[in-house]
Order: sequence, then C-alpha cells, then structure tokens
Amino acid sequence: MIAVEILDELGYDVLEAEDGPTALKVLQSRKDIALLLSDVGLPNGMNGRQLADAARSWRPELRILFITGYAENAVLNHGHLEHGMQVMTKPFTSEALARRVKEMIRCVTDQSK
Repeated sequence: MIAVEILDELGYDVLEAEDGPTALKVLQSRKDIALLLSDVGLPNGMNGRQLADAARSWRPELRILFITGYAENAVLNHGHLEHGMQVMTKPFTSEALARRVKEMIRCVTDQSK
C-alpha cells in the first residue's frame, strides 16, 4: 500500500489488485502495463513468483519488480531471476523505490523505440 502511495504521488498510473488472480485479470485486460510490482507474499493461494511466471507465460516482455521482507533467495527460481525481473528487499526508502521503478520503466520505453 505504501508503494502505491509513493508511485501515485510521483505521477505514475498505478493499478492495484488484492491478490494474484485479480492481478492476472488486470494484466490480461490492460496491455499498456509496463511494470508489475508485487510482494512475494500474496493472499489467496498464489505468491508473487507464481503471479510473475503466469503473467510472463503470455507477456514474456513484462518487467517485474518483487518487493520482499525475506531474503532475495525467496523469489529466485532455481537460483536466478529471469531477464527483466528485479528484487527490492524491505526496508527501502521512497527514493530508492522511485529510482528503481523509473529505471525499469525506462528500459521498457527504450526497447520500444
């Protein structure tokens, strides 16, 4: 919720979903989403990595930023993150989140040129 507030204040168009299945529905209905920001721990039976993998099955170019209070290894799949996936470990500053999101979105816009 804090990340949503920070990014909204910075002028990003932020869509929020209550759980993984809801997030997948939003991603399927909005092709203009450049970045998925997800906590690793999510309610209702799907974790952040499962959400990312499902989204990437039909949108392989989607950038994904995981937020976690756990060690980075908690989101790694067999010891690595795929291209376009990054992790931020809590706690972090608003400025650090803003920089990371800007960097990841800039990579998307650079690739589309």
